Amino acid sequence: MDFLVQMGLSDFLAQYSLPWLLGLTVALLITGIVAGLLAGLLGVGGGIVIVPVLYHLFTLLGVDPEVRMHVAVGTSLATIIPTSIISARAHRKRGSFDKHLLRRLIPSVLVGVVIGAVASHWLSGEVLTTLFAMIALLVAANMGLRKEALLLRDALPGAFGTSLIGSGIGGISTLMGIGGGTLSVPILSAFKTPMHVAVGTGAALGMVISLPGAIGFLINGVDVVNRPPFTVGYINLAGLALIVPMTMLLAPYGARLAHSVDARRLRQLFALFLFLTALRMLYGLSH
Repeated sequence: MDFLVQMGLSDFLAQYSLPWLLGLTVALLITGIVAGLLAGLLGVGGGIVIVPVLYHLFTLLGVDPEVRMHVAVGTSLATIIPTSIISARAHRKRGSFDKHLLRRLIPSVLVGVVIGAVASHWLSGEVLTTLFAMIALLVAANMGLRKEALLLRDALPGAFGTSLIGSGIGGISTLMGIGGGTLSVPILSAFKTPMHVAVGTGAALGMVISLPGAIGFLINGVDVVNRPPFTVGYINLAGLALIVPMTMLLAPYGARLAHSVDARRLRQLFALFLFLTALRMLYGLSH
């Protein structure tokens, strides 16, 4: 009981009606469903959906703007841990998983995760939100407007160039609260990695990014004031409990769809959603 009081249960329940709380619960469950499907289908880890939805839900709840984005990102990283494991296993069973490529990327990705986690401690909520929105706009443009994948060269560069790529994927993904597939899939495709292999390897990178990234946000949020109820560090337990079961359940189905349907139209619709969401976040910062 003392724990529940400390987490703000009584104060939280007193502020909102039962229908409102049920609506919030349904919204989080739907978020998990969509994030799980997209994690398997597009290799995007789900965080690209979870972060903006949590951000807007926390806005409705009146959460302090200085911690709103940090909690959305930290919670998203925590939800990606089991999702990426399920998604990566499903892709591995279907042969769309390059362990040699993964081994090349893991060390530099981990370096990027550490840099991103440390940087997040010093960045304001406004800076984090702006970063997410701007990169989301670039991702939306890449997914929605490009008919064919950008091709830079026939293989990844040498050790130094690959290290820069891995560090960038790890650092930016950690700051955005995404699993890595959102950035790694188009980047690997640009170096002539087959799309199914890029998606499967991107899903595996989600495991590499999300666990240490979530730990970093957990530590960074200790003793921070004005966090929403049920939050440990920068990880919201309510969002975690409602989103994770849905993502774990739906990720394998998304992986199956990736091998059976043409996902181009879905990518375009998702790009539109991402574009509108990013604009809404930028608009909210200016008002």
